Amino acid sequence: MHLKKHKLFKNKYPFLLSFALTGIVFQESVNSTILEIGHKEKIDFVWQVVYREFLDPEDDFNKRDWMKLRKNLLSKKYLDTQDAYNSIKEMLASLNDPYTRFMDPSEFNQMKIDLSGELIGVGIQIAKDEKDDLIIISPIEGSPAIEAGIKPQDKIISIDDNPTEGMSIDKAVQLIRGKKGTKVKLEILRKETVLIKSLLRETIRIKSVSSKINSSKDGYLIGYLRVNKFGEKTSDELKEILIDLEKKDMSGYVLDLRWNPGGSLQSSIDISRHFIDKGTIVSTLTKDGLKDVKKGTGISLTQKPLVVLVNKGSASASEIVSGAIKDNKRGKLVGEKTFGKGLVQNMTPLGDGSAVTLTIAKYLTPNGTDINKFGITPDIKVKMNIKPILQRDIGTRKDKQYKAGEKELINIIKMKNQISQFNPATTNLN
Repeated sequence: MHLKKHKLFKNKYPFLLSFALTGIVFQESVNSTILEIGHKEKIDFVWQVVYREFLDPEDDFNKRDWMKLRKNLLSKKYLDTQDAYNSIKEMLASLNDPYTRFMDPSEFNQMKIDLSGELIGVGIQIAKDEKDDLIIISPIEGSPAIEAGIKPQDKIISIDDNPTEGMSIDKAVQLIRGKKGTKVKLEILRKETVLIKSLLRETIRIKSVSSKINSSKDGYLIGYLRVNKFGEKTSDELKEILIDLEKKDMSGYVLDLRWNPGGSLQSSIDISRHFIDKGTIVSTLTKDGLKDVKKGTGISLTQKPLVVLVNKGSASASEIVSGAIKDNKRGKLVGEKTFGKGLVQNMTPLGDGSAVTLTIAKYLTPNGTDINKFGITPDIKVKMNIKPILQRDIGTRKDKQYKAGEKELINIIKMKNQISQFNPATTNLN
C-alpha cells in the first residue's frame, strides 16, 4: 500500500500528532531513558539506537551510509535545543520509514496521555469550526463538564479571561489542563447567551470500549463490543464488560474494530486472550530474526460464538487481534481488508521530555501472514454503507457491515446449537 495515497495520511511523512490516528503499536523501552546531555551527545545517542535496532521495512538500510551521516552530524555546531531537534528529525526522515519519528516534549506528553487513557482536565473535546472559533465537540460522560452543563457546539469565548480569538487548539488545551483540584473559568457562548462556567480539574478517564446488548429478530442476545483504540487500560475495560455480559447470558458477540488505528501491543495480546483460550496469538521478528511468540494462557473469558468487524481503517493492534481470531478459527471476520500495518515501534525517551519512536520489528499472524505486506482479509467481504450513517446507528441493523456480521453470528449460533442437540456432551462448550 502506498501510504501517501491512503486517506489516513496527508503529508509526505504521515506523522499525525494524535495517537488516535497513527495506528502505531508501541513497546516502551523501560531502561532506555537517558539523563540530560549535550546536543551532540543526544544526536549521537539517537544515531546509535537506529544503528543497533532499526528494522527497515523496505530492506534497504545502508549501514555504510549511516556511518558517513554520523561523521557529518558530529562535525556540525548546534546553537540550541531546537537546532538539535531539527537535526534529529532530518536524520530520522532520511530513513524513509513513516513510523520512525522524533517527538518534542509536548508531542511525547500527548502520546503518553493517549496511551494511559487518563488526563487532568475538565472532560471536553474541542475543535475549530469553519469560522475558526473554538467550539466544544462533546463533554465526556461523568466529567466536571457534564456536571456543569456544558453542551456540544458551545463556543468557548475565553479561558481564565484569556480571549480565544485566534488561539490555537494546543494553546487552549494547555490553558484548560492543569493541576488536579484547581479550577479553570470558561466563558461560553450558547446561541445568544453568554455563560460563565467555573470547572474543577479532575482526573479524566477516557474510555476506549463501549458496549450494548442487541436482540436479534430470532430473540438471540448479542453483546456488541466496540473498541476504538488499544490503550493501557483497554484490556481491563473490556474484561469488566465481558464478565458482566457473560452473567446476562449472551448468545454471542460482535467485536467492532473498524477505524481502530491500534495502540499498545500488550493490550492487543491481552484482549486476544479474552477470547482465545489456547494457541498462538502473534509472533514478532527483529532484524536479527529473533522470534517472540505470544500464546493464549488457557483462561479466556468466553467461548461464545464471535464475529469481528474490520475495515481499511483497522490497523496495527487491531490486525493482531483480527489475525489471531481468524487463524485460530475462533470466530469470523466480516467487512473489508484491513490497513496492513504490521510493524512494532520502540519508544525511547531522551531525558528532556522528548522521545523517538523507532521501528524495531514486524509481527506475523499465527499462520505466518506478514500483516505489513498483506493486511488481514475478512472471511466475509462487505462494504460499508454508501451514505454515512449517524453515530447512534453504528452497531445496529442500519449499519450494513454490522447487519452482515449479526447474520453470520446467528448462523454460527444456530449451527452450534444443532451440534449440541445432536451431541449433548458438547453442551458445556458455551
